[in-house]
Amino acid sequence: MAAEYWCGSQQLTTGDTMNKSELIDAIATRTELSKVASGKALDAVIETIVQAVAKGDGVSLVGFGSFKAAARAAREGKNPKTGEKIKIAATTVPKFSAGATFKATVATAKGKKKK
Repeated sequence: MAAEYWCGSQQLTTGDTMNKSELIDAIATRTELSKVASGKALDAVIETIVQAVAKGDGVSLVGFGSFKAAARAAREGKNPKTGEKIKIAATTVPKFSAGATFKATVATAKGKKKK
């Protein structure tokens, strides 16, 4: 099933997931930047968010969402092949929480999606 994305007057069609190069194309179209500049900007945003969260800082983009590091407690799991119980160590994982505007846009668009 193809998904359609509009960037200005350009329609981008892809499968169910937009990949990085399609996202760069969409950014370039909306901002009138070159694809190279758009790619560098996207890479800089992603790298900045990753570094901030890795240091333990949160990143909040109003309307889009928040990125933060979350502690995951140690727990007991099960090996799916053998059924044997195993210990899973505590770790820190990245967490994303969608903002209200993002949630509302997705909820509204879902009803418009072609099946």
